[in-house]
Parts: sequence; C-alpha cells; structure tokens
Amino acid sequence: MATHEHDPGTQRLEAFSDGVFAIAITLLIIEIAVPSVSGGRSLGRALGDLWPKYFAYVLSFVTIGIYWANHHFVWRLFRRADHYFLMLNVFFLMCVAFLPFPTAVLGEYLRHADERRTAVAFYAFGLLLPAIGWLCVWLYANARRLLDERLDPAYLRSLTIQYLASNAVYAIALGVAFLSAWAALAICVGLTVVYLLPHRRPVYS
Repeated sequence: MATHEHDPGTQRLEAFSDGVFAIAITLLIIEIAVPSVSGGRSLGRALGDLWPKYFAYVLSFVTIGIYWANHHFVWRLFRRADHYFLMLNVFFLMCVAFLPFPTAVLGEYLRHADERRTAVAFYAFGLLLPAIGWLCVWLYANARRLLDERLDPAYLRSLTIQYLASNAVYAIALGVAFLSAWAALAICVGLTVVYLLPHRRPVYS
C-alpha cells in the first residue's frame, strides 16, 4: 500500500518559502519612514499625511499573508517535486519579494493626481506577477502529476479555475488603472477580501 508521504524536498522548499515570505512582509514596513516636522506642521498632521503609505502597507501585508496561507494549504496537496517545479517556485517567490517595491511607489504617489494612475497600474502589475508565478507552479504540478493522486479531478479543476480567475482580475485591474486609479484599487481590494475567506477542504476520490 502507498504511504503518501511528502517528499523531503517539498518540506525543505516550504521552509525556504516561509523565509522569503517573512522577509518580504518585513520589508513593507521599512518603506514607511519617520516623518520630519517643519514649517509649523505638527507631528500628528505629519503622521496623518502618511495615510497612503499605511494603506499600501496594509493591503500588501494582507496580500502576502494570503499567499503564505495559500502556499501552506496547497503544499499539503503536493507529494513530490522535481527541478523545474523548484525553479517555478523560486520564480513565484521572486515575484512575492518584488511586491514591496510597487507598494512603496503606491504609497509615495497615490496622492499625486498626475502620477496616481501610473502608480496604481505599477502596483496592480506587482500584484499580478505573483499570481502568474503561482499559476505556473500549479499548472506544472498538475501536468507532471506531482499532486496527491487521490485528489478528486473536479476539485483540482476548481482550483485551476480559481487561479486563472485571479490572474484575469489582476490583469483587468492593471488595464482599468489607466482609466481610473480608484476603480483599479477597488478591484484589487475586492479580490483581497474574497481571498480572506477559508479554503475549500480537499476532496478525494
């Protein structure tokens, strides 16, 4: 009888991934510098003026946290790994680690009317990248039969559709950003809220 034990390689990769998530999520707060007080402006006013940075920080923190939770949940479905799977996961983690940069750009330029749409578009692109990376990991694992063979095919298809839909929504947000920055941000926030809902429990045949 098969034991269905996880490959030690997937366990090491999950530990490495957790480290990258922790670093990326920590880098977010580093971008919020202590404000300087000058010209009669109070410290309270200066702190309040940083609201775009707070908003960008919270949204990105929650987004990375969702990716971490999703990564932890889905990793239980993998049973083995190969070289290309490992490299695709590295690409996904690279995309996650990149997110603090567009987060900083969004926090810096959200209040600038002339640059707002560009900043939001760049941020939407920053959110789209890890979604693409994760989709690549998932599609490859399905194609190479790296998942638990007991999983119900309909359940696997539902996850594939979910990840494809996420990519589509972020791509739409990227396009919308050039027309309305606030509408694009609303789309990004809305998708984040949806992903705060619990995962469907795995279904086995």
